[in-house]
Order: sequence, then C-alpha cells, then structure tokens
Amino acid sequence: MSEVKVHRGGGKVNQTVEVGVHRLVADEPVTNGGEDTGPAPHDFLAIALGTCTAITLRMYSQHKQWPLEDAEVTVTVSKESDSTRLNRTIRFVGDLDDAQKARLLAVANQCPVHKTLSGKIEIVTNAL
Repeated sequence: MSEVKVHRGGGKVNQTVEVGVHRLVADEPVTNGGEDTGPAPHDFLAIALGTCTAITLRMYSQHKQWPLEDAEVTVTVSKESDSTRLNRTIRFVGDLDDAQKARLLAVANQCPVHKTLSGKIEIVTNAL
C-alpha cells in the first residue's frame, strides 16, 4: 500500500493529500467552516468502502465470467452518539440470476476495506 501524506492546502481548512503520484484535496463543507473544495474526511471513508466493493465485485464477476455490467455502490455515513454507521447499497446491472446476486452480496462483504473496517483497528500515533 502507498503512504498517504496530508498537509495544509491553500484554503481555510482544506488539506492536500498525496498518495503515490496522485494529488487530492480534502475539505469540510461551508457549514463546518470549510470551503467545500473536496470531500470531507468521512467521505473518504465512504469512498474507500464503495470503491473497494465495486472493484471486488467486478474482479469476481470477470473471473466467473458472469454478465455483471456494473455494480453501482452507494455508501452513506451516519454518526450516532458513540458509533459510526456505514450504510451500503449495491445495485447490480446485468443479466444476473438470483443465485449470482446472492453470491455477489456475500463477496461484497469480503472486500479488503470491508474486512478492515469490520476487524480490529489499531491506530498508533507518533510525533516528530
């Protein structure tokens, strides 16, 4: 996996995110004091789960030679008092039967990001 570097961007609170050769912008919505120049941090969490799910389903269906044209994945994040809920909805596009759809739903739960978020996570912070 690539190292992710985050440093101050040019706006009020936005941040420049460097991942390998890629450059992204993270920000907060105007209602949270940002300028909405990029996704908010929790959006990146939803992006990670959604893209991993879609990629995993595409790779699995290609391996099985199933007629999956697209897996449209929608993820919303909701914060409750002391927990976070990720709601994922998957719309399968293609001529799939019910057994294939059921298998793909099970495969979605095996995507690496889903497994990471469902497992034990340890965050170690060091200061330089």
